[in-house]
Amino acid sequence: MNDSSWGAPPQAGHWGPSDQRPGQGAAPAGPAYDAHHAQQTRPMPIVPDVPAHGGDQDDDRGAARTGGPPFRDETPPPSAPPPPFQASSQRPLNPQEPMTSAAQPAPAPQKKSAGRDLGAAIGVAVGLGVVIVASLFVVKALFVGVITVAVVVGLWELTSRLAERKDIKAPLVPLALGGAAMVVAGYVRGPEGAWVAMALTALAVLVWRMTEPPEGYLKDVTAGVFAAFYIPFLATFVAMMLTADDGAWRVLTFLLLAVVSDTGAYAVGWRFGRHKLAPRISPGKTREGLLGALGFAMVAGALCMEFLIDDGTWWQGLLLGLAVAASATLGDLGESMIKRDLGIKDMGTLLPGHGGIMDRLDSLLPTAPVVWLLLVLFVGSG
Repeated sequence: MNDSSWGAPPQAGHWGPSDQRPGQGAAPAGPAYDAHHAQQTRPMPIVPDVPAHGGDQDDDRGAARTGGPPFRDETPPPSAPPPPFQASSQRPLNPQEPMTSAAQPAPAPQKKSAGRDLGAAIGVAVGLGVVIVASLFVVKALFVGVITVAVVVGLWELTSRLAERKDIKAPLVPLALGGAAMVVAGYVRGPEGAWVAMALTALAVLVWRMTEPPEGYLKDVTAGVFAAFYIPFLATFVAMMLTADDGAWRVLTFLLLAVVSDTGAYAVGWRFGRHKLAPRISPGKTREGLLGALGFAMVAGALCMEFLIDDGTWWQGLLLGLAVAASATLGDLGESMIKRDLGIKDMGTLLPGHGGIMDRLDSLLPTAPVVWLLLVLFVGSG
């Protein structure tokens, strides 16, 4: 800090470095305010880069500043304690505080990120859509095969993550065989066939696990029965939609509404999301995103019921879209709970930009029975 910041400017001929003599008393503890009391005042060292009185740094320690008085009061009484240094438009300096330059540029605002690889996500979604639509409208049985493959891969992902993260060994072989049988039974025999296949799959899980030591038996078979219900049994309702005369259009409506709901939640939440929906479960979901899902799905539902479903009406589509948005959101939150408990971000890496198969089935699985039931109530099962 410069001399002019601590006392009156030195006058020519009053003192200098040579005036300090051995044996003279020490300089006063505080700064002097006039020449009479400043005979023993020593110049204070310069602290660089601290602009004062307009920001110009004066390198001549013997020259007084012209930007204004160094103190609030030009003539304080000699006995008064020295007021703190106060530069114009600056607060008093704290010696413990690091000095920063006022000319530092402000950090550039960060771009809002969408949080996923959109190019890969869109490419994978288009590819899956082509496979689904082609199989759906060419041969219905082929689409049942697509459901079965998705179910088996989903079971593999879930049981693998359970074993890795929780040391839970849900038996994959009876789950995969029973899950495939469940989907086929639902398509061929309807709800009764699906329930029978579900019961037999649970029994197979209990028996298969008996071939290993009893330690952990309860948690393993519990996880196995849960997996059988969560993935293949819920997926069976998609196969049951397909059995109607307009089954392909019902399945297409189900898929469109689920995708539109997810897209609406993602787009609106990314652009306008401010209020968290369930921060402890899924920090990325917002209430604004939920409203976007509801609005998009209801509009899409009205259009689908009016133009794709035999004997359907627009108001039924509004209710259908509302139910789809709610069930899809709950399904997404449900899988988020599972992943948070397991301490993972995605169930797999099979689909670039999406994660695993289960990361795409999370909203579809609980939505399938809701759509199946409402379509049966609205237009029948024929």
